[in-house]
Amino acid sequence: MCNYTLHPTRIGGMDRFFIAFNDKVKENGYHTDWFFSKYETFEFYKDLNIHTDNKNRVEHVFMKHCEQNDIKYNIVITHFTELCSPFYKWIKQKHKGYLVAVDHNPRPLNGFPIKKRIKNRIKGLFYSKYIDRFIAVSEYTKKHILNDYGRFLASKVHVVHNGIACHVFKKRTTDHSNKFIVASHLRPSKGIQDLIKAVSILSEDVKKEICIDIYGEGPYENELKDLTSFLNLDAYIHFKGSSPLLSELFCNYSFMLQPTYMECFSLSILESLSANVPVVTTQVGGNLEVITHNENGYIYSAGNIEDLADIINNIVVKNYAIKQDVSKLVEEQYYLDKMVRKHIKLLPCI
Repeated sequence: MCNYTLHPTRIGGMDRFFIAFNDKVKENGYHTDWFFSKYETFEFYKDLNIHTDNKNRVEHVFMKHCEQNDIKYNIVITHFTELCSPFYKWIKQKHKGYLVAVDHNPRPLNGFPIKKRIKNRIKGLFYSKYIDRFIAVSEYTKKHILNDYGRFLASKVHVVHNGIACHVFKKRTTDHSNKFIVASHLRPSKGIQDLIKAVSILSEDVKKEICIDIYGEGPYENELKDLTSFLNLDAYIHFKGSSPLLSELFCNYSFMLQPTYMECFSLSILESLSANVPVVTTQVGGNLEVITHNENGYIYSAGNIEDLADIINNIVVKNYAIKQDVSKLVEEQYYLDKMVRKHIKLLPCI
């Protein structure tokens, strides 16, 4: 059950995980029903048995399906849903099966307000007992599950890092002289407005050397385009929309820029590295579990526009350069088969 929209113009790491996971449990003799927030029928997902109504939250779709079909599941797994809610009590009482909650949810840069923290702690006390296992997608996520809902959950929380299908990414083999890619949902928490402002304070000579292509869509798109035009940066920053071909496009760039304020464990970072494209990003979430400053990318503090501009400037004038193949870390540690195996291993009877 995934609070996630399936869309043919966005085939990313989680989409490939869903397919690979479905294949693996099928090999073990299990039938899997999938519930998503929204789904437009397309070939990539033809082998999944998908339920949605394209208008209600996935929790509602799941509950309605269970009631109408009088069905009970042996194992229920949730992705991208609110943790420790009354919904988990309903699942446990209805199905009596094994319940797994996978936490992909990023936290605010400065943490939740005090009221939210108190509310989460109360929810943890009341509803965590209905969840048999929590899967955190990074050490950062595990820390925050325990901080949010109670350290008494430590034995239930296991880390399974995200992984990607490395073989689908074409590798960069040349410098591509100061071409930068952004691959992101367009919302304020992704910090792309900071990137635009950082470019605006670069010297005119440096601006003329750069090309920044932004792939993605979202509710903040018009504001970002307006800001780009207002700062006279349309010649340097280009909005490309969503693309299902990012696995073939990353290799055409010298760096990926990810000025995010909130992250759990970024699939975009893994995808960029897999294409041998270093990453400029912030210290948030699980980013520091993958990116080492001056080895496979550059790190700066989220919101620090001057530091971001300084990194871009140093890349352009050749003061900063990363010569090594940055794809090896992903190929050795963060690959899709490993992620699937670890998820399967945490389930009973499979």
